[in-house]
Amino acid sequence: MCCGALGAWAQIPVAVDAELARAKVPRDAVALLVLDAQNPTATPRLNHRAGVPMQSASVIKLATTFAALELLGPTFTWSTPVYVDGTVRAGVLRGNVYIQGQGDPKLVLERLWLLLHRLQGFGIHSIQGDIVLDRAAFAVDAGDPGAFDGEPLRPYNASPDALLINYKSVLIGFTPDPQRAVAHVQLDPPLWGVQTQDTVPLISGSCGDYRGALKATLTDPTRIRFAGAYPADCGEKVWPVAYADPASYAPRAVQGLWLSMGGQLSGEVRYGQVPAALVAGAPTLELRSPPLAEIVRDINKFSNNVMAQQLFLTLGRESAGTPASLGTARTVMERWWQSRVSTTEPLQLDNGSGLSRQEFISARALGQLLQTAYRSPLMPELMASLPISGVDGTLKRAKVANPGSAHLKTGSLNGVSAIAGYVHGSSGKRYVLVALANHPNAHAARAAFDALVDWAAQDTEGN
Repeated sequence: MCCGALGAWAQIPVAVDAELARAKVPRDAVALLVLDAQNPTATPRLNHRAGVPMQSASVIKLATTFAALELLGPTFTWSTPVYVDGTVRAGVLRGNVYIQGQGDPKLVLERLWLLLHRLQGFGIHSIQGDIVLDRAAFAVDAGDPGAFDGEPLRPYNASPDALLINYKSVLIGFTPDPQRAVAHVQLDPPLWGVQTQDTVPLISGSCGDYRGALKATLTDPTRIRFAGAYPADCGEKVWPVAYADPASYAPRAVQGLWLSMGGQLSGEVRYGQVPAALVAGAPTLELRSPPLAEIVRDINKFSNNVMAQQLFLTLGRESAGTPASLGTARTVMERWWQSRVSTTEPLQLDNGSGLSRQEFISARALGQLLQTAYRSPLMPELMASLPISGVDGTLKRAKVANPGSAHLKTGSLNGVSAIAGYVHGSSGKRYVLVALANHPNAHAARAAFDALVDWAAQDTEGN
C-alpha cells in the first residue's frame, strides 16, 4: 500500500515510474492519488504531490457536471420557445417569427429541423416578415475562436451562445461515386449564402490524410472550396469544421434550412429580442432538450467543451436569472463547492470546460469531489457519463490490462494531461484515481496513467 508525504518518490508504483521515465516526464511534474471511494478517512493507497494545484484540462468538467446534476437535477431540460407575431392566412404569415435561445447545449441540426417542421405544422410556409433570433439569455463575449490555440476551425473552440445551433459547425460529407470518378459533397446544415462545389475528383490509393488531399479552403465565409481530390478507399466520411464566421452562422443555418424545407421568406433572418408583450404570454411552440443526465453523458464521454460551457452558464442563469455570465456561474459553483465538497481545498474556475489556462485544481480536491459524488444518490448518473477505459469515449484506445475496469474523465491540452474517476479493484473495492501531468511532454504520460489504472485495479496482490 502507498501513502505518505508529498513528493515521496518511492511510493510511485514501479511500472508507473518506469513509464514516466520513458516519457521524460519528471516526478515533480505529476500528481497521483488513489483513494478508497467510499471511505474518506481511509489512508490513501497512493499520494504523490496531491495537494499541489495544477492545470487539469477537461477533467474539470467533473466539477461542472456533478454540480449541475445536484443543482438542476438529472431530468432538467432546456426550452427553446418560438413566438409567432402576426396573422396566418393560406399558409402565409404576415409578421415575424421569434426563436428565443435559452442555452440548449444540443440544438443540433436534426432538432433545428424538428423545430422548423413544427412551425410549418401551424400552417406557416411563407413568412412575410423576418425570423428573429434572440440570444440575450447569455452575456458572453464570443471573442476570437483561434485565440486559445490558433485553431479557429476546430469545433472544440466554438464559443457558448444562448442560441447555440449545431455547435456552430459545418458537417462536410463526402460520398464516393466510382462510376463517375467523383465524390459528392454535401454541407449540413445548408448555410444560406455559402457556396461549394457539388463534387471533387476521386483518386485511387489509401485513405491516409484525406483532409490534406482535399486541399480545402475553409476561411472564406461565403465559399468552401477544394483544390484537391478525395481518396476512393476512404469510403463515406463526414468532416466537421467550425464555420469561418461564427457570428453569422445561426442566421445562415436557420435561413438555409428553412428554404431547403420548402419554406419561403420575404425578409431576413437576424438577431434581435422577443418583444416583452410576447414573452408575457405563452409561446406558439417550444422545443425541449434531452434531459440533463443525457447531456452530461455527451459532455463527459466525448469531452465536448462548448456543451460544458453552456451548462456552466446555465448554472448562473438558473440562479441569477438572465443574462447569465461567466462571473455569475463562477459564483454559483464556488458556493456549491464550499457547501458540498470542501471549504479548504480551492477550486479555480474560468469557463467550466477545461479549455482554459486559468483553471486549476489539486489531485486532492478532485479526490474529495469524486468521493462526495460516490456517496451521492446521483453517483450512477455521473459514473455512467464517464468514458470506460479501453471501451468507449475518449478512453476507447486506452491500453489497459482489463478493459472496462475503470470509468475515468480525461483531459488534454498542450503541456497538460489528466485522468480522474473510478477504478474497480480485483477485490471488489472501488477506488478514486486522479493523475495530473503539467509538463511539455505531458501527452506522453498516457502510458504511465494506463499503468496506474492497472496497478489500482490489481489490489489483491499487496501492491
